[in-house]
Amino acid sequence: MPDTAERLRPTDWLSRSEMAALTRRSDRRGAWAIASVWLSIAGLLVLCAQFPHPLMWLVAIVLMGNRQLALAILEHEAAHRTLFRSTWLNDHVADWLCARPIWQHVGRYRAHHNRHHRCAGQAGDPDESLYRSYPTTPARFARKLLRDVSGYTMLKVMLGLLLMDAEVLKWTVANDVERLPQHGRRWWSYPLVLLRNCSGMLFTNGLLAATLTVLGHGGLYGIWLAGYVFAFPVFVRIRALAEHAMLPAGADIRTNTRTTRAGWFARCTVAPMHVNYHLEHHFMASVPYYRLPALHQTLRERGHVGEPQGYLAVIALACRGARHPQAEQP
Repeated sequence: MPDTAERLRPTDWLSRSEMAALTRRSDRRGAWAIASVWLSIAGLLVLCAQFPHPLMWLVAIVLMGNRQLALAILEHEAAHRTLFRSTWLNDHVADWLCARPIWQHVGRYRAHHNRHHRCAGQAGDPDESLYRSYPTTPARFARKLLRDVSGYTMLKVMLGLLLMDAEVLKWTVANDVERLPQHGRRWWSYPLVLLRNCSGMLFTNGLLAATLTVLGHGGLYGIWLAGYVFAFPVFVRIRALAEHAMLPAGADIRTNTRTTRAGWFARCTVAPMHVNYHLEHHFMASVPYYRLPALHQTLRERGHVGEPQGYLAVIALACRGARHPQAEQP
């Protein structure tokens, strides 16, 4: 069971009126968040159609990975029901417009992620495998990134997603693998269950590919796919290690969670949608992402949190030495 003795409560640092203002949600802002991401995705594809050059394609693939991470962050917001005021919009609209296109599911993610918030920094954290292998050596970290940019990481992830959708493995967004009991299952149940569970991903990706084809640019679906396979895993890895890696275990979010400073380059790669304000998010998960900077500023002014490190500094910490080889994760 997680230790709750050192857990902070929002009322320890904020007044009730401040909490009410920071946790105010907006259907309009949630709708614009989703629309702005998809408009930027459309803009990248239009640029690739207008300027069909390998350098343009390379830039678009990198930025597409960032846009897919933005969709994942909006899925995360919906899982906390902070993207919209409406429960239905969080559970269904965000699911189909944010989660399904990147082969995720808001409901499944919510159950997984709630356990992370209860157990962050402690035994039982379902995301521990994403950050427990750090610090590592520069050579091992380089190999991790090479596996990401080569597509090897995402191919393994996609195989895992297939097995999870077939209900052979327990659903997770982390690296741990847990087999589900298969006793009594008929062979024909596997394709039926698989099709049921991955139908959302197939429908949304099929719709995107079909729309591009009708517009005469079906090949541009490859930019979406390449961003998912080659760029998205790099950004997910760096974002995850920045949030919790190389920090002491325990229930205190002041020591088990990190906020990271994000300049324009980080926001275009590993830190869209203010995801870098992770300590503030764990402090009060009911705050929508667009109010996290204000929460951070309030806590800074009152001396509760200090100046955050940048992503390069955190990566340097991650490469400062090796843990036990058994802790090494792909």
